[in-house]
Amino acid sequence: MNEPDPDVQLIGRVGRGEPAAARLLVAAKLPRMLGLATRVLQNTADAEEVAQEAFIRIWRHAGAWQPGRARFDTWLHTVVLNLCRDRLRRRREMTGDAVPDVADQAADAEAVLIETERGRAVADAIAALPERQREAILLVHYQDLSGQDAASALDISVEALESLLARGRRALRAKLAQMQETDV
Repeated sequence: MNEPDPDVQLIGRVGRGEPAAARLLVAAKLPRMLGLATRVLQNTADAEEVAQEAFIRIWRHAGAWQPGRARFDTWLHTVVLNLCRDRLRRRREMTGDAVPDVADQAADAEAVLIETERGRAVADAIAALPERQREAILLVHYQDLSGQDAASALDISVEALESLLARGRRALRAKLAQMQETDV
């Protein structure tokens, strides 16, 4: 690890039970963790539950946190990814054809609809990627993790991460091009 972990002091304060530190940690980390979980799970309610479970784990283990093995932010991304994987596995194990009702929260303007459709196409293309490629793309491009931190969160080498990213990007380009051709 080249740089000092900016979260060490805050985690120490959370571990000592300081409510203000816990609020600061949630304010700093929740939006990104919720965003990651939402992109992986494609379901806001499930993502909120995953984020909540991740923060419960932080509060339980903050007192035992030992800096130096990995940056706290990297560890947190790993926890969120693992919770998402568990939830996706449980979804696959469940049987039933029930389709959840999802309310349309978009405005009626045509421009918003077009942008929403584009974003949905990208989200669908990302969701269709193999799990490891999808996670690599999300960590690097949506979570803005460095290559080293993303590789650490996925427990792979930087070279393996670059390979996943290259394959994922190629698959995304092909899928989006295919979608565009069918829309024409």
